[in-house]
Amino acid sequence: MTANRIATLDDVARAAGVSRATASRVVTGQGPASPKARDRVAAAVAELGYVPDAAARALVTRGGTRLAVAVIGRTAAVLDDPYVGRALAAAATTAAEHEVGVSLHWLPLHEPASLARLAGSRGLGGLVVINPTRPALETVPRSLRGRVAAIGVGSRDVPSFDVDNRNGTDGVVRHLVRTGRSRIAMVTGPSWLPCGDRAVDAYRRVVRDSGGEVRVVPGDFTAARGAEAAVEIMARWPDTDAVFALSDLTALGVLDGLRGLGVDVPGDVAVAGFDDIPFAGLSRPALTTTTHPVEDIAAGAVRAVLGSRDISPVTFFSSTLVVRESA
Repeated sequence: MTANRIATLDDVARAAGVSRATASRVVTGQGPASPKARDRVAAAVAELGYVPDAAARALVTRGGTRLAVAVIGRTAAVLDDPYVGRALAAAATTAAEHEVGVSLHWLPLHEPASLARLAGSRGLGGLVVINPTRPALETVPRSLRGRVAAIGVGSRDVPSFDVDNRNGTDGVVRHLVRTGRSRIAMVTGPSWLPCGDRAVDAYRRVVRDSGGEVRVVPGDFTAARGAEAAVEIMARWPDTDAVFALSDLTALGVLDGLRGLGVDVPGDVAVAGFDDIPFAGLSRPALTTTTHPVEDIAAGAVRAVLGSRDISPVTFFSSTLVVRESA
């Protein structure tokens, strides 16, 4: 190990010839370990000059050793969303830097009290909530305040970390207008997800400023709903010349739905999404979209939970327009 490198718990475990879990139990004083293992870990700690991470110590002293990532949704299928997978991976990576474990949980949308039950579970030191709703955040117990962060809307006691979907939407819709589109429809996200309201407001403002008609249909961030929405839009407004969907998965569904109707993209109707997922550049035509820095957002939320000071009530992450063939 170089002189400038700080020893980690993994270094201690290797030097002591024990598992990382055993080394953690000895260092934190939480859980069983044989006298021999304790002696070897203690010797390794002294030799390497290991100092436990401050954030990890803070969680332990507050009564927990685990960071929970909770996702609110109508069904447990929300856990299969690629967005959740990206956020979870980033959260786990960031927490691991502080030697804190992460668990994943689904919270039913219509049971806001389930967040309070999770918050009170044994061994929980901190909580990050994805797809938060205001009723759920209101149930966060006082004992956990300061150790909860939201990816989405926040509350007086829960800081918010989210993409700036207002400016992101503004950029996409203005791009559609600049390229000659004047009859632009929008497929939204779920109506129960309040963070989507900012994007809908931005869409409405740009369309009205350009002299267009507001054409909004509900979505749910799925490709299946996108395909249905494309059919609905063309039936209600046959002269539509662009569709903006508030997720790339939905936009890909819109492409499929328009293809089934024999509509040429982008010749007849331009299509744009939001997220810039890997598949966006692989679709035919390749999808115009705007970025969603999910990994940075999740990392920021985790760092807030792990003890960062002077956290702003709301932290927005910028979104950048990505122009491809579909619009």
